[in-house]
Formats: sequence, C-alpha cells, structure tokens
Amino acid sequence: MTSSDPSTLTNLITDVDGIAVGHAADEARATGVTVITVERPNAASCVVRGGAPGGRDLALLDPAMSVEGVDAVVLSGGSVFGLDAAGGALAVLREQGRGLSFAGETVPIVVQAIAFDLANGGDKAWGDEPFYWQLGHRAATVAAHAPFALGSVGGGAGATIADLKCGLGSASCTLDDGTRVGAVAVVNALGSAVIAGGPHFWAAPYERDNEFGGLGLPMPWPNEAERVALKGRSATSQTPLTPATTIALVATDATLTKPQTLRLAHMADDGLARALRPAHAEHDGDTVFAVATAKRPWADDPHALTLLGAAAGDCLARAIARGVYEARSLPFAGALPSWRDRFGG
Repeated sequence: MTSSDPSTLTNLITDVDGIAVGHAADEARATGVTVITVERPNAASCVVRGGAPGGRDLALLDPAMSVEGVDAVVLSGGSVFGLDAAGGALAVLREQGRGLSFAGETVPIVVQAIAFDLANGGDKAWGDEPFYWQLGHRAATVAAHAPFALGSVGGGAGATIADLKCGLGSASCTLDDGTRVGAVAVVNALGSAVIAGGPHFWAAPYERDNEFGGLGLPMPWPNEAERVALKGRSATSQTPLTPATTIALVATDATLTKPQTLRLAHMADDGLARALRPAHAEHDGDTVFAVATAKRPWADDPHALTLLGAAAGDCLARAIARGVYEARSLPFAGALPSWRDRFGG
C-alpha cells in the first residue's frame, strides 16, 4: 500500500510539503513546546478520545465551523500552564503576516493540545513569569521546513510513559500514488509502548528500516504480555494515577475537505492503540490533529481516503515508538530510565 524513497524522505513530518517544525525546551524545568506551522490553504480538524484532554480553540476544527484551516498546531508540556504557549506562537505568526484578515487585522489561527509533565522532577516554580508564552515564541521563531531532533526535545522534553522516559517522535511515508503522510507525537501516555516491560515495541509490526531498533515482536510471546502497566501505579501501590496524554498531528499533502480531514484524524488516532497499551484512558488526554496541505490533487473517493487513513494510523504508531526509542532520561534523582538506558542501542 505504501512505499518510501530514502533519497528524498527524512522520515519526519516535514517530508509533507507545507509543514515546518520548531522546538523550545528548558532542561532544568523538564518541559518544552513544539510548534508546527502550516502553509495556507489547508484543511484541519481533530479528534479527542482521551478522558482528560486540554486544548485551545479545538471547537474551530469542527467541520460545522467556518474556519477551514490553521496557521499552526502547538504540542506542549505544562498541562494547563502550557496553554500560554499558543500566545507566543501567535505573536510570531502575526509579525510574519500569517493568518486570516478580519476588519483589516491579521489573526493567526493557532490550535493546541497539552500534556501533563508536572510530576517529572523538574523545577516548575516559574511564578508569574510568562514561561510557556516564551517557549511558544521561541519554538515558532525557529520553525523550519528541515529535519528536526527527536526524543527529549520540544513538547516531549519532559514526557514519560508508565515505565520509561520518552519524548517526541515523528515518521513519514509515501503512498503508491505519491501522496505523502507524516506524523509527529508527544508521547506522555498513562500506559506503555513496550511489551511486558521488555525492549520490544507494540508498534513493531509497522516499523521501517530499523527506525526503533528493528527487534520485531518477542519470541516466544511473554506470558505477562497482557499485564497493563500504568503511570504512577505498581502491582502493590494504590496511589492515584498520574495524569497523562499522547498528543499528535498527522499531515498529508493531499487536497481534502474539512470533513475528510476529520475522518483522517479518526483513522490516524488508531495509531495510538497500535503503539500504546492502553490508549484513550480516563486519565489520558489523547488528542490527534489532522492537516491536509492541499499541495497535491486528490482522487476524491472513499477508497483513496481509506488507504490514506490506514497509512496515517501506521505512521502515527511508528512516530510514537520513535519518541520512546530516541528519548534520554532526565537528570533528576528517581527519574525513569530511557529505553536506551535500560536496553542499550
């Protein structure tokens, strides 16, 4: 169904024409922001399936609303405090003259989702400093149509899963007709991306070119594979679960309508269930954005959209695994180890 050309693809969401990415983070505070800017015209939507989401202007993305596309998507740590990051991105985009024109004023459309990374050991005592606004401004300023870092960077700087430090991942692919799909994800899930606490990823069936270690699935299949690992909870602990969230964007260069982009978001969201166990829990804020940059003509039929959505789900699963594989542990006492700390590679 899909193929990739290593000579032209970097296996990042910036392989999709019209997408640029910028990161900003603070190591001492173990948090950060990623801003993804999108050229107009585009169509954008999102799906929210987690039980504890946080976002900004998500209602605009309903196909019934009048705004068709966006100028940027912000993926941020910081829980509700991180919502300030969109303001910093807005300031940069307005200065660049990007946005819609209303009554002679330029109004950028910036949507956002947040991840809870407040309990990872970093110094969160920023007081009345506009900390996340500044991070959003910095990330938008450096956003570029170029390769970008993965792992403990940007919005994934402080991210964790149940049993490992993780971060931000990305992946891309090209369909047989040349349509490109990319995904970027901040992996901060309540559950785990690895099978039975071992080195093997739930997303292994979708891996390409050993992008997260090339280990495949475990053989023999471990008896404890069905065990569910949850953040902040051990087999003997009854402490409250830690809030969590996986937030992501999938993008394609196809020309889609806003309702079609919503369908793409729904199908891409399946990538969370392919890469994480469990997904969409009560304490997760799982949110997946979808953007179509309209750089390529599109065969407007359900079959083509179904293939595109299937590829987007696979791509997001791979991005999630890469976000775990590329992460590094935080420099704090008691911090979770990274995948590389625990398993090498």
